[in-house]
Amino acid sequence: MRNIFTIIFLTLLSSFAKPAFAKTAPEAFGVLPAVYDAAISPDAAHLALIINMDGQYGVRILNTKATGKKPLVVLLGDTAKPKWVKWVNNDRVLVAIWRSEVILGTPITSSYIITIDTVKLKTKLLVVPKNMYRQFNDQVIDFLPDDPKHILMSFSNSVSDSPDIQLVDVKKGTSKRIKRGRSYIQNWYTDLRGEPRVGQGRNDKLDVKYYLTIRDTDGKTWRDADDYPGLEANANIFGFTGNPDELVIGQYQGKDTRGLYVYDLGVKKITRKLFHHDDYDAGSLILSADGKNVIGVNYVADAPERELFGPYETPLDLLHEQYPDYTIDYVDRSKDGNVMLANVSDAYDPGMLMMVNTKTKTITRIVSLRPQLKSKDLGMVISVKYAARDGVTIPAYVTLPPGVTQTAQIKNLPFIILPHGGPYARKSKRFDYFAQFFASRGYAVLQMNFRGSIGYGKEFKKAGQQNWVLMQEDVEDGTKWLIDKGYADAGNICIAGWSYGGYAALMGAIKNPELYQCAVSMAGVTDMKAMERHMKDYRFGRTSARDLFLDGFRDKDDIKENSPVKRANEITIPLFLAHGENDQRVHFNQYKRMKKALKKSPAKITYMKFEDEDHFLSKQKNRQQFFIGLDKFLAENLTPVQSQP
Repeated sequence: MRNIFTIIFLTLLSSFAKPAFAKTAPEAFGVLPAVYDAAISPDAAHLALIINMDGQYGVRILNTKATGKKPLVVLLGDTAKPKWVKWVNNDRVLVAIWRSEVILGTPITSSYIITIDTVKLKTKLLVVPKNMYRQFNDQVIDFLPDDPKHILMSFSNSVSDSPDIQLVDVKKGTSKRIKRGRSYIQNWYTDLRGEPRVGQGRNDKLDVKYYLTIRDTDGKTWRDADDYPGLEANANIFGFTGNPDELVIGQYQGKDTRGLYVYDLGVKKITRKLFHHDDYDAGSLILSADGKNVIGVNYVADAPERELFGPYETPLDLLHEQYPDYTIDYVDRSKDGNVMLANVSDAYDPGMLMMVNTKTKTITRIVSLRPQLKSKDLGMVISVKYAARDGVTIPAYVTLPPGVTQTAQIKNLPFIILPHGGPYARKSKRFDYFAQFFASRGYAVLQMNFRGSIGYGKEFKKAGQQNWVLMQEDVEDGTKWLIDKGYADAGNICIAGWSYGGYAALMGAIKNPELYQCAVSMAGVTDMKAMERHMKDYRFGRTSARDLFLDGFRDKDDIKENSPVKRANEITIPLFLAHGENDQRVHFNQYKRMKKALKKSPAKITYMKFEDEDHFLSKQKNRQQFFIGLDKFLAENLTPVQSQP
């Protein structure tokens, strides 16, 4: 394994010479992105950008032609957190936001759509529930690009758990129900013509049952999954091809990874394979420039990849030619498909928003996404692999301190072990501001995709999902691998994480204090039984708790054994514990319980709590304070690489 690792370093480092770097201030990593999302008008004449305005979000409307006109700016309010922005016609922009709220003592998120008239400069909420509370008011089924006056949304105007399909007037905000909701159907799908075709959902019982209803191609009859042999009610639905009879579903078909297959609703069977990778699960579909056909698929290997199904050309091809080693993320396109927005980034480059015009063959740089972070001051990211104790290969990524540029320097480095959150998520080789913060302080960072991580097939995910201790062991094995190979200084390692990663950091401090000199937990789970009780306050909470973590333990004693709050007195290394008071994902009570339990610990503890803050530290000032406090904690407990200025 040492040889493989060394070859990777030699290949990447020898071809990459970075200029002298400067140590970036810790608070710079807490600055929210300059642009959260962007959209282009159907005629490509204007852009709408959700921008960071000193920690608050607003929408800026820009003319794509140099007219000298001042841009229009609309503030979203100090409590609004953005989700997406979209033009529905050449004069109107929709912006989805969410807010943190507390209902009957339970923290929740509520979502809304703000509509902006860019001609009259007026804004209002698009759909407002009357005489009732409705949590989700932003569920768009289809933007109906061929109907500039309407969109399809999913909501009910009565107290119901079964949302209707509503045709919404984007100017007036009025709605017309075109399909009554059905019990246990939560999600609706349209074909590429914008026609409602599929409803899917589940019950809210421990004995989960899934439901699927499908409308005939050009009729009014809706049929259940039983009418479609080989199509399960819980099928992974990706969309339709240009043929409205062809439903694209995710299937394993005897393999461990999930591929894409066409189920023909007319002949009622799978008729062909679109894509199936032996090592990675399929991701989202790629549509043609006019949005009428499926031409490819996105998936994630070490970094995001795409595969086209034929000799197609897309506006993104120009960007791929210009930036061959960068990740290109599609953002939006004009109605004719000739002008496209995309984010261009790399693992050590926060990236920029670009506009591509295939007619003029031009690429326009719109804005840097994190201008305060310079790529020359950030660390390289490399892909590595190590063997877990049972021989299973664990993919991982190492972020190097910006001063480490030679292969000879990859020895006895101080390290941060940084397991990801989720836990059923994954890391890839792309920009990560949290990892780059640690690298900027002079520490190398190891991020592993422990078992339970998605994208590597069902067995890899199921192994962790059914055994949370195994996930912890994969993290532990990564740390030991670094030490055994001489890459890490055994006396200079810290374990850190956010959400599940924070939980993993706490368990690492409890079970393996000999491996770590300190631990960091941001918004981490501390009490598994309390987490189960909290989740029951939400819809689908019982089954979500079971699927998320209860299935990962043998019994109640195993849950107790793996709850940090029950073993807090065993923590002996310095600990940094932080949490937002209005966290909807992991309730603040988890922090309070752990703080109380830590009174019996001999460890030196640093506490940070943030008022009116969510799971993500969405407020810029709080995120900046977090990094300032974390920087101080690290300086007191670890020694950075000697080349760090």
